[in-house]
Amino acid sequence: MRRRPTRLVAVVAVVLAFTGCDARVYGAPPTPSEPPLIVIAPQGHMAPLPEAAPVASFAGLDARTQQATADAAAKGADITTVVLDRSTGQRVANGNNRAIAIASVVKLFIADDLLLRGPPLSPDDLSSFQSMLRSSDDSAAEVFWERDGGSAIITRVAARYGLSGTVPPNDGRWFNTISTAADLVRYYDMMLSGAGGLPLDKADMIVDNLAQSTPTGIDGMMPGGVYPQRFGIPEGLYAEPVAVKQGWMCCIGSDWMHLSTGIIGANHRFVMAIGSDQPTTDDAARATITQAVKTMFPGGKI
Repeated sequence: MRRRPTRLVAVVAVVLAFTGCDARVYGAPPTPSEPPLIVIAPQGHMAPLPEAAPVASFAGLDARTQQATADAAAKGADITTVVLDRSTGQRVANGNNRAIAIASVVKLFIADDLLLRGPPLSPDDLSSFQSMLRSSDDSAAEVFWERDGGSAIITRVAARYGLSGTVPPNDGRWFNTISTAADLVRYYDMMLSGAGGLPLDKADMIVDNLAQSTPTGIDGMMPGGVYPQRFGIPEGLYAEPVAVKQGWMCCIGSDWMHLSTGIIGANHRFVMAIGSDQPTTDDAARATITQAVKTMFPGGKI
């Protein structure tokens, strides 16, 4: 966690909306004279997830997402969220794709760039890498950030993954990197498939460490030097296996910012990002974002 300076930096996000046309074919196709030839090309780890039937919970997820957003707003919180079913391609969002400073979630990008461009991790670097992803260690992130080019890390990762809403921090501080919930979901999806250029064995290193996220993060800004980091996805989807990267920051104006992102379910089927800004105490803000996830997914399961 980092405490933001009181002077606010205005961020102007320009969102380009693209529309497409659906091609439709009417009438019955001609009956083939021979059985169709089916060619199966080996794809290895790059193969898409097998198609699966939509999960029942997605049937009413849009309405529950809007309810969670309204409930949070009644408490003064501004929620942004996106959920993707990687097997069916179904995507649900609350329509608020505002730009946000992503705090410690940027450690995903630092880790990705480090693994792609650098040599094999030394024992000391591996220990720091694990601490950065599992316990959100700011000191480890600072070392990698300064060593590997600072803001250039964000430029490289955003280009590889096509993250149109992700830009480097205007003050050079990693925790002020700007992104969106949609970009973070896109990042996870492409990282898991290999489409962003990170080899699958290295992507596994990131996911394995996110799956070992610790109950508290290392946070020298807080009393006792730790901060609870099970808010949002881990506590809201308590009946699912998850691999998460959390972020938190105070103060954006008078708001606490909490961001919960990650991979959910068997076979890495779902990815989700949810962020909340709320002018309240840290514990109340954590409760708000967790309740939003619980409202979206009653019973703690997708």
